[in-house]
Amino acid sequence: MPHATTRDGIRIYFEEAGQGTPILFLHEFAADYTNWEPQMRYFSRGHRCITYSARGYTPSDVPEGEVYTYTHFYTDALAVLDHLKIERAHLVGLSMGAYSALQIGLNAPQRALSMTLAGVGSGSELETLDDWRKQCRANAEQFETLGSAEVAKVTREAPSRIPFLVKDPRGHADFYAALARHDARGSARTMRGFQGGRPSIYTMTDAIRAAATPALIICGDEDDPCIGPSLFLKKHLPAAGLAMFPKSGHVLNLEEPALFNESVERFVTLVEAGRWPVRDPRSVAPH
Repeated sequence: MPHATTRDGIRIYFEEAGQGTPILFLHEFAADYTNWEPQMRYFSRGHRCITYSARGYTPSDVPEGEVYTYTHFYTDALAVLDHLKIERAHLVGLSMGAYSALQIGLNAPQRALSMTLAGVGSGSELETLDDWRKQCRANAEQFETLGSAEVAKVTREAPSRIPFLVKDPRGHADFYAALARHDARGSARTMRGFQGGRPSIYTMTDAIRAAATPALIICGDEDDPCIGPSLFLKKHLPAAGLAMFPKSGHVLNLEEPALFNESVERFVTLVEAGRWPVRDPRSVAPH
């Protein structure tokens, strides 16, 4: 079973397909490596595509202890690239994975050819940050006491996930059946450490303004927690474009796979052609 080893000795399971410029896919909290299958099939026609399960998500290791911070997660992504001897890759992340992709863009920009940040930034609103952290701790306790199957029943009915149900009931059912099989210990530790412990992106303005990595921000217009953070990133990332998917929620790569693939493909093509520049100052309205 292929795996990379992190700097703290955790085994990270990955799969790859195709040849060409690398693309690394980083999954969301409710997903794992399998949920990028529509993108692995599509993009591997012209790129070397890699998907992996984060720590806490089988068949990767589910370690004990306080080893689920956002720093662990984005450095794990780099460990996968190191294992495969990949110096730079396009990073395509959804939600939790988008946050990790952003952290690579901020802290190790030399490793990122580009970053696609889809469904990014939930829980960032400063006025409700304490409530967000409290809810994450409560969710972690639910995983520990009720198990993944019971938590999946609640998660699948969250407002930002209803558009997926409306458009694709079969895909929605498959997605949450998979969530129900997740390791409850790993999900609880991820919810408590990563989701409930990561800094708000609104506290990173200076670092974000200094990040020149080409970025595509994708947000569903019915994914309310991510709209504000997506607009914030569009405003402050120097080389960012924003795609708003109409009548769409959070699970964008599965909810609208054709539109997602088309948007990311166009972005990656322009980046590789050198046609995705830093924003021209003349296009910025004076304050």
